Amino acid sequence: MAGLWRVETARVVGSGALAYGVAALLGVLAAAWLLPRDFVLPPAHPDWRSLGDIAQHIIAQRSFLAEPWGWPPLVARRLGEGGTNIALADGIPLFALLLKGFRSLWPPGFHGIGLWHAVVMVLQPLAAVFALRCAGESRLLPALGLALAALSMPAWLARHGHAALMGHFLLLLALGLSLSAVRRPSVSVWTWAVVLAVAALLVHPYLAAMVLAVLGAAPLTLLLRPDRRWLAAAVGAAVAAGAVGLALALLGYLGATGEGGYGNYALNLLSPVWPARSFFFPGITREIDATGFGGWEGYAWLGLGLIAALALVLVGRLAAVLVVVRRHAGLAVVLLGLTALAITHRVGLGEHVVLDLGPPPGFLEQFRASGRFFWPVLYGLLIGSFALVARTFRSGPVLVLLFGLIQVIDAAPNRAALADWASRRAPWTVEADVLRPLIADAERVTILPSWPCIPPEGHATRERVQELLLLVSEFVKPTNTMQLARWPEPPLCRDAETAAVPPVPGELRLILPEARALLGGARGCREVGALLVCRGG
Repeated sequence: MAGLWRVETARVVGSGALAYGVAALLGVLAAAWLLPRDFVLPPAHPDWRSLGDIAQHIIAQRSFLAEPWGWPPLVARRLGEGGTNIALADGIPLFALLLKGFRSLWPPGFHGIGLWHAVVMVLQPLAAVFALRCAGESRLLPALGLALAALSMPAWLARHGHAALMGHFLLLLALGLSLSAVRRPSVSVWTWAVVLAVAALLVHPYLAAMVLAVLGAAPLTLLLRPDRRWLAAAVGAAVAAGAVGLALALLGYLGATGEGGYGNYALNLLSPVWPARSFFFPGITREIDATGFGGWEGYAWLGLGLIAALALVLVGRLAAVLVVVRRHAGLAVVLLGLTALAITHRVGLGEHVVLDLGPPPGFLEQFRASGRFFWPVLYGLLIGSFALVARTFRSGPVLVLLFGLIQVIDAAPNRAALADWASRRAPWTVEADVLRPLIADAERVTILPSWPCIPPEGHATRERVQELLLLVSEFVKPTNTMQLARWPEPPLCRDAETAAVPPVPGELRLILPEARALLGGARGCREVGALLVCRGG
């Protein structure tokens, strides 16, 4: 953050230092309140297991941290046949690389997924204050109100099941740098913009796409003013995009494909004002959905504090709002474009699809959860409305603090859900204490069925395979399979070929009931709970 502070050197004095300090303190307190210690700093062999996406992230990071440095730098070579690029398993490469630089400090079996949750809780309010100051508002009370609101954004708190996607501080930093590139353009601003864009890619590709879009708003704003500096800003934005493209090529992102389905996970037109999980509307607990896919990815309730701020400026200061929109026309255009991406290709209003645009262009299938693209819009509305309230009303700073407190109260159910999730301690469904010494003694572990052989309806099987991978990751043994968010090439099911060959010396096979039919016999195997465990040699 020290480098980012230098972007606004003239403003980091007096109340600026205090504002950042208070924001950091709020983040630390939020992390300490919501996240248990053994979640942030996990034991090596817990008597409980993680569930869902976070288990995938843990497996990827554990395997990567135990690997020696090599090229390509993001590959965990013992994870799955041929190794696994942890970026394709949402292993948060940016944080994993940082942790790997200090891996001698970490105990065996360590991973940083819980620690990442704590880090983003500190960075979220800090980045919000940075963006507000880049918008020209430097007083303490507005910064405090905004920091509280940023820590209480429903769409951010609700991402707790997917660690990488909690990196919303990157979007706030992008907004701040984009505003700085318009207000005080300089080489240093664009240097940090390039760094931020690559850092966002190394957290998650969705965030990188959003960061690039927001940074691209700066040259567009200057062009629309018009301001001759737009060309230099366009060069800066192009360098940021080129750096991301180069990183994509060098780090093994290119060529990977997901499951498709763009448009099924869109933003419902009512989602920003649908108060799901709001303290003030306790009867509404579910997201609004028109596509039949649950509405989760399009969850975008603004929060009552933000809605109150928006209502106040639209009713009481509409002329000022229009002036700001004109002065930052490029950002307004980009945010409108992101909103259009978020609501397509199946446009939902309430429980009905009111417009179906048909099959999307193929490249959009890489971003099937289109509803996420509304996140920069949320933060643009937050920064803009809070800054306008602070500047244009006599008691503006106090009002901003009040709206921040309302946002905090409104987000209570989402905070409770996050705290409950982080405290959940699901028991192992396999005999973990029996399997651990067997895994520790093995040279490699084969799990059957492997991930590509699980049918689409096999949700319970996927959970059991994930559980076994999580257990094996405590010892980082070479494995035959891994769960990926995107595949570098279409995965093939080869379990029949694997099962036809007896286990080699040093190999441990963990066979679920679903795969027993592949075995011609069970010599050298024994029952461990529901598993058939076979050892080679």
